[in-house]
Parts: sequence; structure tokens; C-alpha cells
Amino acid sequence: MPGNDYRVYGPEDVDRLQQILFYRELGMSLDVIARVMQAKGYDCVAALDGHLAALRNKQKRLDRLIATVEKTIAAKQGEIVMDDQEKFEGFRRKLVEDNEALFGAEIREKYGEAGVDAGNARMMGLSLEEYGRMQALSARMNDLLKTAFEQGDPASPLAQQVCDMHRQWLGYTWPQYSKEAHLNLGRMYVDDPRFRRYYDAIEDGCAQFLYEALQVYCR
Repeated sequence: MPGNDYRVYGPEDVDRLQQILFYRELGMSLDVIARVMQAKGYDCVAALDGHLAALRNKQKRLDRLIATVEKTIAAKQGEIVMDDQEKFEGFRRKLVEDNEALFGAEIREKYGEAGVDAGNARMMGLSLEEYGRMQALSARMNDLLKTAFEQGDPASPLAQQVCDMHRQWLGYTWPQYSKEAHLNLGRMYVDDPRFRRYYDAIEDGCAQFLYEALQVYCR
């Protein structure tokens, strides 16, 4: 209506807003959405196909999670018996889904759909014992990272041992290893505040120190 302060949205504006809302539903940040939609060759129809596939996958994950919760309730009430491996399956799936919700858009943009899907499949294939070893390795690595950081030399033997342990840790979920991908991940630990927060919680500055140590390790 002329004379008011309301913005008039045309069909293109509405379509664009719809696309943004779809991406937000998939957990993407506004910065990532802007980069995707402003990229050269952006195809709206292909994006909608991608949204549909992602939403169907999300629906499947929710259905599986609901089934696991229902089964757990039944086990708690003594109606059925769940062994440790069955309980762990639901836990693994929750880890994968939480990781997808938090970082999925960024890591898929960086490493590709196939690589991330393969990594998720490897996580889902871990046994309870393998997961325990993975967690023990992570804890030991973080302890040594703190000590190496306090020593202050990213090229020190201890810092390089941490990098090698980090490579071993990645091997539990990465389908294949490359120095380039490893270094790119280290860079993400510095650039992305969510990743950086994890390592800086060990000691402020550990994320940057680990990246500098990886630069030496990956030469």
C-alpha cells in the first residue's frame, strides 16, 4: 500500500527467502547460506532437489532415533532386553547426527558429500571396543597437546607426536588420509570458532599451536 513503511516483496524475493529457510532448517549458518546462494552457477532447482534429499535423510534419522528411544523405554520397563552393542548403536547414531547438525554444512562444502558420508559410515561401523580406544587416544593426545603447548615449540618431538596421534585418531573415521586434508582440518580448527573452542578449552591458544605443529608435520 503506497505511503506505508512496509517492504513489498516480489516473487523472486519470496523464492529467495524460501531457499534461505530451507537451508536454515538443515542447520546452515547465514554466512554459509550467503556463500552458497551467491556462488557462480547456483541452480535453484538443483538446490531444491538437494533440500528434498536432505530432508528425507533427516526424516529417516528421526525415525531411527524414535525407534531407538522406544526400544530403550521398553528395555527400562523390563519388556525387552537390550545388550550393550544395541545401546551403543543408538549412541553412535546420535553422535553422527549431532555432528551433522553442528558442522555438516561446512565439512560437506569442504570435503564433499561422498567423503563425509564415508566418514559417517565408518563411525557407525565402530565397535564398542574401537570407540573406547578412539576416546582413550583422544584423551591422551589432548594431555600431551597441553604439555607441548606449555613447552612452546610446535616443531618439538612432543608436538609432532601429538600430530601423529591426531592422524591415528582421524583414521578411526576417515576413509582415507592425506596431508592436505589433515592440514585443511587444522586450519578449520583456527578459523571456525566452534572447532577452535574445543582445543582452546584445553589451554587458550592450543588450536593455533596445533595448526602450527601440523604445518610442520604435513610438510
